[in-house]
Amino acid sequence: MNPRNHSFHIPVMGIGFTIDTPVKVAHLGIDSVISLVDDMLMEKMRRFYCEKMLLPYQEITDKIEDFRAKRITSYLNLMKEIADQKLDELKTAGQDKIEEIKHYFQLLPDSSELKEEFNIRLQSFSFKEMKEWLKENLSLGNIDVNIMTKVDKDNYKNGEKLPVEFNDAHAALRGFAQSNLNSSVVLSAGMNPRLYAYMEQFDDFFPSTNGFLKKRIILKVSDYRSALIQGKFLAKKGLWVSEYRIESGLNCGGHAFATDGFLMGPVLEEFKLKRQELTEQVWVILSAALIANNKPLPENPLSLRITAQGGVGTSEEHDFLRAHYQVDSVGWGTPFLLVPEVTSVDKDTGEQLKNAKEKDLYLSGISPLGVPFNTLRGNTKDIEKQKLIDSGKPGSLCPKKYVELNYDYTEKAICTASYRYQRLKIKDLNTQNLPTEIYQKKYNQIVEKSCICVGLGTSALLANNLDTTIEGPGVSICPGPNLAYFDKEMSLKELSGHIYGRNNVIERTDRPHMFVKELNLYLDHLKTKMEDAKQDFFKKHEKQLTHFNENMQEGVRYYQSLFTNIKGFFAETKQQVLADLEKGKQTLLQMELEIKAQSEVK
Repeated sequence: MNPRNHSFHIPVMGIGFTIDTPVKVAHLGIDSVISLVDDMLMEKMRRFYCEKMLLPYQEITDKIEDFRAKRITSYLNLMKEIADQKLDELKTAGQDKIEEIKHYFQLLPDSSELKEEFNIRLQSFSFKEMKEWLKENLSLGNIDVNIMTKVDKDNYKNGEKLPVEFNDAHAALRGFAQSNLNSSVVLSAGMNPRLYAYMEQFDDFFPSTNGFLKKRIILKVSDYRSALIQGKFLAKKGLWVSEYRIESGLNCGGHAFATDGFLMGPVLEEFKLKRQELTEQVWVILSAALIANNKPLPENPLSLRITAQGGVGTSEEHDFLRAHYQVDSVGWGTPFLLVPEVTSVDKDTGEQLKNAKEKDLYLSGISPLGVPFNTLRGNTKDIEKQKLIDSGKPGSLCPKKYVELNYDYTEKAICTASYRYQRLKIKDLNTQNLPTEIYQKKYNQIVEKSCICVGLGTSALLANNLDTTIEGPGVSICPGPNLAYFDKEMSLKELSGHIYGRNNVIERTDRPHMFVKELNLYLDHLKTKMEDAKQDFFKKHEKQLTHFNENMQEGVRYYQSLFTNIKGFFAETKQQVLADLEKGKQTLLQMELEIKAQSEVK
């Protein structure tokens, strides 16, 4: 594992926005994550980079056996090759490249011992001595990958269903496992027992006696219970979770996996208090499994990292998460969409992002996965979709088919954003003789689904002037609500300086604390759940809504105690935070009364 010099990481964003981020930041020691959804996009990007870097390229067509896994392996190997080359160029650079070398260290936090030592050597050592030191101390950021575990479509050849190992997520895992990377796979979107079991087939996921893991597992979770269950499940197979990546349920980009009202602060507190317990419980299970399967047993327990992401926007919030909750790294996603040297965002979408306000960033129902999805109002993919709806032909032609997961009307799965599914669903709806208002609501829910498995990758093609004949020009975008407070294009130096408190890129003074923002998002979510329940038999939802409300009230009490007693942080904003929390508390109490009143209605 590479030493980590930064206390932030760049999470996966969409399908294409971080598709090539490693070649832009890994040589600078920054960790980032590539989505493994779209092997077609990866193949196009591999050709692009091979031509750009004058490297040999041989196309991997869909006629080749196991083409998806091979495309992924080849792309990841290329990312590593380019990143290694860039780092080697820094390590072996002549004195004429001193500004590029300085850039590596300027990005580091001012508290970095490595940065301090570099600055001392810059003043008092010869360049020849400096080069020897650089060779030993410059390190590559991790090139991690993300697999949404439930996006595991069956695949067919000549009309025959292929074995499960050729399913999309399985093939993606194999592509990563067979690559040259020494890094992690981030497993998100819940548990997939078949996929987890398949990991046992790859030796790189098992530790050596000295504790080395060439391929590591990161679980993205939003609560402690889920982390413990999944950690134990994998440990029984001899697989260690090296990192639990805690993400806010709603204050994040992309798909929003809302908890039952468990707020981020209390969740982080539980991980902090139970970190040792989690490590010990899972280690006991892992040790027994390794011994039972005649696998090497490390001499010492393996390391465990706890990281957090979702809605972080200031250096003070960043430092607080690190100091109070003892997280090892903080994920900064959405703001990097405004950093062209880091993410692949086309110019037009970049302009939309810069100008986006709170009203433009909303939790939608556009995802074919049926999970709430944070998006930007007026994105070009949705405009494209609306034109089809207006013409009476809603639905996508589904050119990539990665989310063909629905079996409601067909023996072979299809996508709920596809023209075929929506035509069948609307035909079914037309037989139900519903009142006009209810019919329209259900119709809108059907046609709202958007072809995001294409739209979330197209921006990378547009940004690099690549062909979009198959995909079309429409772009889906998935920023978190935090984007509203970042309103200009930034350099990596500017944003890293903002993260580490050297400068400030937020001009607005009305940005709420990240915990308050999440609280308000959950209040809106609860309001929506209550409204939806009114359309149905409310009594059967009463217990769930009450439980949700109680969990939120408990979270608010935790925050009130935290901010009342906090020392060394948020001195200037504490009173506003406490006022916002009291307002949230009163809203919850009012909702509690509404839930009780509604449940009593006969």
